[in-house]
Amino acid sequence: MFKQITVFIENKPGRLAEVTGCLADENVNLHALSIADTTDFGILRMIVSDPDKAGRVLKENNFMAQTTDVVAVAVGHNPGSLHTVLRELEVLNISIEYMYAFTSRHKAYDAIVILRLANQDMVVDKLKGSGIPVLGQELLDSLNEA
Repeated sequence: MFKQITVFIENKPGRLAEVTGCLADENVNLHALSIADTTDFGILRMIVSDPDKAGRVLKENNFMAQTTDVVAVAVGHNPGSLHTVLRELEVLNISIEYMYAFTSRHKAYDAIVILRLANQDMVVDKLKGSGIPVLGQELLDSLNEA
């Protein structure tokens, strides 16, 4: 599993730049992000090089930030790769709360899909047992070195 940083930010010009500026100032690299918005607020979800440091820095700068565990799975760069993973989740009766993806610089993985799953602590072993390549923090650490 990966640790994700979730930040609640106001929908107004410059707020996202303030978040990324805080991280840049502390040498925290962004690997992936997703933004979902409502009328007044956005929910920014990020995979970063140092989630503990990122959470601390954002809180010190008065952002509402929290760390969440998410599941990361490898997906190939060919037609049907994501579909195969999603069908397996369906077979295992696992609901997806949200997902987003990023391409990887890691030579063994073309793309990485980030999933927040219902009851995810209980289903990770099921995923691994079904042949879905569940990735761990060591992959993220290797991306930081690349």
